[in-house]
Amino acid sequence: MWRVIPGQSLRCRQWDGDEEAVLFNNLSGATHLLGPAALCLLDALRAAPAAEAALADSLRAAFEVDEDELPGQLAELLDSLVRLDLIEPVPC
Repeated sequence: MWRVIPGQSLRCRQWDGDEEAVLFNNLSGATHLLGPAALCLLDALRAAPAAEAALADSLRAAFEVDEDELPGQLAELLDSLVRLDLIEPVPC
């Protein structure tokens, strides 16, 4: 299970026609440029913590995905969001 790190207020700005968005994290003071797949995962996790299977379903609903590559791409996206201090695993 994954969740958005509690206590942060993420502000997102996306311009018409742009797939990428700028995201400001008030806890770290960092600003990030995120692509559409990362934004999709972050939006899903803003609603509620989710398992990797549910996050994969969110990507399937939003994009055409190669099922063989999806597990690796999902792991890479989650890792990048963790490194940006935006999400974390849900403690057991």
